[in-house]
Amino acid sequence: MKGFKEFLLRGNVVELAVAVVIGAAFTTIVNAFVKGVINPIVGVFGSKDLASYSSCLKGPCEVSTTGEVTSGILILWGSVLSAALQFLIIAAVVYFVLIVPMNRLAAHRKSDAEKALEAEAKEVQLLTEIRDALASPLR
Repeated sequence: MKGFKEFLLRGNVVELAVAVVIGAAFTTIVNAFVKGVINPIVGVFGSKDLASYSSCLKGPCEVSTTGEVTSGILILWGSVLSAALQFLIIAAVVYFVLIVPMNRLAAHRKSDAEKALEAEAKEVQLLTEIRDALASPLR
């Protein structure tokens, strides 16, 4: 139990759990956005719900009142398009809200580390010159 407790209390596990919860909440927001904004915009050109777009591959296609296909082969490409839009929106937000700032922060830290290394190298060079000057006989 001690090892399990240490595993749970590690920062990475807690951060991962928080990320999953926030991700689930964000997915709900994106789903509502697609349903409330994207679907009505698509509805200007056709049906208000992307999921209702379908094609009959081998027909005639008949759908029961419960939504099951009773005959034919029905391709529900609208629901795939809706899922793809949701994925693109989530991916774009993750990229622009998380990845881009983290890359900038990493680049900033890298440049700070490089400056610190340069300063340390100059300090070592200066100390070496001082040592050599003290070690040489006086003129």
